[in-house]
Amino acid sequence: MAAVSEEQQPRQTQPVVAGAAPPPPSSTGGFSSAGPAGPNPLSRKLRKVLETRLEADKEMLEALKALSTFFVENSLRTRRNLRGDIEHRSLAINEEFVYIFKQVKEELESINEDVQIMSNCCQDMTNHLKAAKEQTQDLIAKTTKLQAQNQKLELKALVADAFIAEFQLTPEEMNILRGTRDEPVTEKFFKVLGRVKQIHNDVKILLRTNQQRSGLEIMEQMALLQETSYEQLYRWAQGECRALTQESCDISPVLAQAMEALQDRPVLYKYTLDEFATARRSAVVRGFIDALTRGGPGGTPRPIEMHSHDPLRYVGDMLAWLHQATASEKEHLEALLKLITSDGLEENMQEVVGHITEGVCRPLKVRIEQVIVSEPGAVLLYKICNLLKFYHHTISNIVGNSAAMLLTTIEEMHLLSKKIFFNSLSLHASKLMDKVELPPADLGPSSALNQTLVLLREVLASHDSCVIPLDTRQADFVQVLSCVLDPLLQMCTVSASNLGSADMATFMVNSLHMMKTTLALFEFTDKRLEMLQYQIEAHLDTLINEQASFVLTRVGLSSIYNIVQQHKPEQGPLANVPSMDSMSLKAAMIQFDRYLSAPDGLLMPQINFLLSTSVKQQIVKLSTELVCRAYSEVYSAVMNPDNGYKDPETILHRSPHQVQALLS
Repeated sequence: MAAVSEEQQPRQTQPVVAGAAPPPPSSTGGFSSAGPAGPNPLSRKLRKVLETRLEADKEMLEALKALSTFFVENSLRTRRNLRGDIEHRSLAINEEFVYIFKQVKEELESINEDVQIMSNCCQDMTNHLKAAKEQTQDLIAKTTKLQAQNQKLELKALVADAFIAEFQLTPEEMNILRGTRDEPVTEKFFKVLGRVKQIHNDVKILLRTNQQRSGLEIMEQMALLQETSYEQLYRWAQGECRALTQESCDISPVLAQAMEALQDRPVLYKYTLDEFATARRSAVVRGFIDALTRGGPGGTPRPIEMHSHDPLRYVGDMLAWLHQATASEKEHLEALLKLITSDGLEENMQEVVGHITEGVCRPLKVRIEQVIVSEPGAVLLYKICNLLKFYHHTISNIVGNSAAMLLTTIEEMHLLSKKIFFNSLSLHASKLMDKVELPPADLGPSSALNQTLVLLREVLASHDSCVIPLDTRQADFVQVLSCVLDPLLQMCTVSASNLGSADMATFMVNSLHMMKTTLALFEFTDKRLEMLQYQIEAHLDTLINEQASFVLTRVGLSSIYNIVQQHKPEQGPLANVPSMDSMSLKAAMIQFDRYLSAPDGLLMPQINFLLSTSVKQQIVKLSTELVCRAYSEVYSAVMNPDNGYKDPETILHRSPHQVQALLS
C-alpha cells in the first residue's frame, strides 16, 4: 500500500547518480525527522544534494545531458533498472571501440608488410646501384668532363652571338643599306643607318681592350658602310629635290629625315640644299611670270600686267605676290629642315631663301623702274615709295637682314622712287619761284599756294596711312615739309615784298594761316606749326600797330599822342605847344567820342580780308588796348598841373577806365 500511495502522490524529480541505490521509502510515506540523538545521515545527503548548484558543475551537466538521450520515462521500474541500462550502454560502447581498433590493427599490419617489402626492394636497388657505380665510374667522370666543356662552349657561343648582334648587321639590314639606286628610301633605312653609327661609336670600347684588331676591322667596315649609305642617301635626296619644281610642293617626312642624317656630312648637306634652292628658284620665277602674264588658274586672279595702267596697284600686286611667295618658300624650307639641330640654322635658311627669290629680282626691277621713270606724279611716287619701304620691312622679317638680292632690289627701287619724288617736289618749288604771282586783291592765298598745299595735303595723307616704321616715317615727314614749305614761305615773302606794311602783313597772315591749317591735321608737324605761329605773331604785331595807328589818326589823337611822348618838362607847359591848346584837344575828343560810340566803324580794310575770325578778333582786341594806353598817357599829361591846363576835367571828361570799359 505504501508503494501504491507513493506512485499516486506527485513525484518530485531528483537527480539520479549512476551506481547509487534509490532511497528506501518510509513507512509513513515520507522521511522521518532526526531524533534527539542527532541528524539523520540520509537527510544530510539529501540536503547536500539539494544544496548542490548544478550550473557550476559542468561534468554533472554533461552526464545528465547524456542520460537524457535514453532515459525518457521517469518511472519506478526505469529508475530501478537505470544502473543496468548504464552498464549495458557502457559495454556496447566498449565493444564498438574494440571492433574499430581491431580493424585499425589489421590495416597497420598490412601497411607494415608493404613497408617491409619496399625496404627489401630499396635494399636490392641500392646494391644494384653500388655495383653499377663501381662499373661506370670512369664513364661518369668522362661525362662530367664533357658536360663542363659543353657549358663552356655554350657560354662562348652566347658571347659570340651577343658580340655579332652588338657589332654586326643582320643580312636584312645589309640588304636595306645596299638597296638599288632606283629603290626609294624608307624609315627602315634611317634606323639601319643609325645602328651603323651606333656600332661605329660603340666599337671604340674594343680598342681599349685586347680586341684591338677586331675593333679596327669593325670600325673600318662600319665607316665604309656609312660612306656608302650617305652617298646613296645624297643621290636619293638630290633626285627628290630636283622634282620639287611645282609652285606648291609637299615636303615628305622621309626627305626631312634625310636632311637630318646628311647634316653629319656638311658637304653633302650643302649640295642637297643647293639643289633644293635651285629647283625652288626656277619654280618661283616661273610662278612670278605666270602671275604677271597668265594670272591664276582659270584666269582668277587676273594677270598683274592687266593693271599696269594703275601704277600703285601694279607695284603693290607684284610686291604682294613676292611677299606671299617668300613666306611660302620659307615654310617649305622649315618643313625640310625641321629636324636639323646644328648651329647657324637661321642664317642658313635666310641664305637659301635669298637664293630662291634671287631669280625674280630682274623682272621685278625692270617693271618697277618703268613705273617710276614714267613719273606718274608726286603723290603716286610717294605712295609707291612708302609701299616699297613697307614691303622691304615686311619681307626682311621673313628672310632676315642678310644681303638678300630681293631686299637689295626693293631698297634700290625705294631709293629711286624717293629720289624722283623729291626731284618732283623740287621742280614744283622751282616753278613757284620762277613765276611769282602778285597777291590777289583780297590779300588771300595765291592760286599757286593753294595748289601746292593741296599737293602737300595729299602727300601727307598718303604718308599718314602708310604702315612703315615710326622713325622712318618721321624722318621722311621732316624732309617733305622742308622741301615744300621753305619754297612756299620764300614765294609768299617775295610776292608781298612790293606791298605796304598792312597789306603785306595781311597777305602773310592769310598765307601762313592756310599753311598752319593744312599741317595741323597731321602728325610730326609740331615744330613746323610752332615756327609758323611765330611768324604769324610777328605779322600780327604789325597789323595791331597799324590798326591802333589808324584809329588814333582818324580820331585826331595821333599827333597829340606823338607830341605828348616827345615833350619834355624843360620845354615848358604842354598847353603852350602848338596844336595842344584846350580847343584843339576838345575838338579831338569830339571825334574820339564818336569812335567810342561805334568802335567797329573804324577798322582798316585789310582787317576784313583776314581769313581767320579768331585772328581778326585778336587784332581788334589788342589794337583797342593800344588805343586805351595812348589815351591814358594823353589823359595823364592833360591832368598834370605842370602842363598848364585850366579845368582839365572839361577837356577830357572821360577817365581811362571809362574809355576801357566802353571799348571792352
